[in-house]
Formats: sequence, C-alpha cells, structure tokens
Amino acid sequence: MLDKCTRALGKEVAVGSVDQELRLLWEEDKASTNASLMNLAVYSEEDDAILKNSEIVQAITKEHACRAILIGIDRDASDASIRAWITAHCHLSRQGSKSVCCEQIAFQLTGRATGRLRNTVFAHLNSDLPLVFWWQGELSDIFTERLYSLIDRFIFDSAQWSEPLLSLQKINRMLGEGVGLAPMDLEWTRSYQARLALAALFDDPLAAQALEYTQQIRIVVHPDHRMAGMQVLAWIVQSTGWQRSRDLGLCGDQDNSDTEDRFYFETHQGSDVTVRVEYDASSATLGLVELSSADCVVRVSREVGSAYMHQQLEAGAHQIDRLVPAASDDASELVADQLSRGGKNTLYRTMLPVYLDLLK
Repeated sequence: MLDKCTRALGKEVAVGSVDQELRLLWEEDKASTNASLMNLAVYSEEDDAILKNSEIVQAITKEHACRAILIGIDRDASDASIRAWITAHCHLSRQGSKSVCCEQIAFQLTGRATGRLRNTVFAHLNSDLPLVFWWQGELSDIFTERLYSLIDRFIFDSAQWSEPLLSLQKINRMLGEGVGLAPMDLEWTRSYQARLALAALFDDPLAAQALEYTQQIRIVVHPDHRMAGMQVLAWIVQSTGWQRSRDLGLCGDQDNSDTEDRFYFETHQGSDVTVRVEYDASSATLGLVELSSADCVVRVSREVGSAYMHQQLEAGAHQIDRLVPAASDDASELVADQLSRGGKNTLYRTMLPVYLDLLK
C-alpha cells in the first residue's frame, strides 16, 4: 500500500543524502522561506502511518513552524531496511506575498530498529532546536533511556494503551530519574476545557463554600476515554487534598467495572464523598463532571459532537447557566493545543501520583 501512495511523502532520496537533498530543495524554490522553531518527530508502528501523519503535520505547520520527522516502523519484518522521503509543507505568510514552508523528512524502517532509530533518524534533527516527540500507539520497549534522553517534550495518548498503568509507571520512573522531559498526555488535553470550566464555577463564593461538603461526584466518559475521566478525578483529589475514606475503602463493586468505577473519599470537613466514574458508549469523550452537596450542584456537561460545554451552578435561588467552548476531538488540533501552551506541564506531573494510585 505504501508504494502506491508515496507521492504524498514527496521525493524519495537515499538516506545518506537527505541533508544534501534538502539544501537542493530550497535552492530550487527561491519564493519560499524555510521556517522552523522546533523539531517535531512523529512515531508509529502502525502500517502506512507516515501517510496519515504527513496530512496531520501539514495541518499543524499552519500555526507551528517546525522540521517534521515522520517515523514508521515495521518491527515484525525479518529483513532490516530503511527508506526516506523529503518534502515541504508551505502556507502563505500573513502578508500573503511569500510562502512559509516547513521541512518534512519521512523514514520507513523494517526489522530491528532500536539502534537505527537513534543513529540514523535523529542524525537529521535541527540540533539548535528542541525536540517534541509524538509517540502514537502502545509504548513499546523501544522507548528507552537512549531515546528519551534526547526528548524535550513527549506527547502521547494513554487512551490508546491496553495497559495504561504499566506504561504510565514507566514514564513516572523516568521522571523520577530527573529527566528534563515534559510529558504531555492527549487525554489530559481532552479534559482541559472541562477542567477550566469547572474551576471557573468554583470561583463563585457559594460553590467554593460548598466544596468541602461535597457528597457525590459523577463523571461520565466514553468507554474509549476512561483515562480522561480518571485524570479529572485525580486532578480534583490532588487540588482539594481529600483523603481516601478508611471506612469505605478505595474501590466499590468490582462486578460493575466495565460500566463504572467507584471510589470513596473524605473531605477536610469530614464529609464522605462517593465518586462514580461511568463509561457510556453514547457519551461524548467527556460528557459530564458533576459535584453535588446538600445545597449546591456544580456541573459541566457536553453533548456528542457539540463544540460547546454546558456550565451550570445550582445553589438555591442562585443560578449560573451558560455555554463555554469545548476541547477539539481532532488529533492534530489537540497536539497544536499542547504546542501552543508549552511549558513543563507541571500540573500533570503533580497529578500523576494520585492518578496512578487510582488506576491501581
């Protein structure tokens, strides 16, 4: 399939002449400006992923100038090989008089790839710029210190993992080694607007006063995005400092684990909080976050396909009811959001130990 569609990847070149061919590419195009503020590597072990990722990178480069390096690997192949293509994604500048272009190098590897991934592919980084590495799919054993020591920002999607706890524990151990890498989970990005909307509701004095008397929390997510729901819960627990209830234990009825997870906490005021994280195939990615006390209900909800979330506060006669923007479900827009915000993602790192405890 790849051989029939490689025109989308540009010109196929010998691996040893990639840099020379890139120079020739710009010498032939005097009307375009080469722009780059970072290296963006996109890695996948799925068949023909570099074709799909070339389209995604083209969308990302509209707002984020980079040198893009696409990496596709077939690790099950018996023979070791490597092919390379070069192209440029160009967009008109804001003045409209000249195109601004970003380089793209695509590599397709087969067979044993651990050493070649570092020595061949990463030899083509722009050495003066930071490396953002987007890992797609399961976190395989290629992700070792020899690889992650090169990375400045690591983007991944824990929704794609069959064993998220094991992979996240590996990332947590890596962070414990003092690695300066900034982890960026797309499941965390999916919940960003909901977390922002929920925090804004608790700026209200009545909601803030009722928080320590919360009795129930209900979180509804699509089954494919269990991690987003668990991360929102971990964020709430880490932000409030609530403790697990010793009387009720951590987990509830395990027979219902396919449809919900249940947790119990205790607030600083001694209120017992029952938490239900529900998995509903008819839900949006993150369909509902609701905190209820005797006198106050704080709710953020979203319908499937809606570009907005419903932000509600009910405290007797005091009511808030408004629409706010929702997060995108598109992968390229989620990555662009991560790139736009930048930073070290310290909130995610702070939340991570609580999150791992919930997953156990």
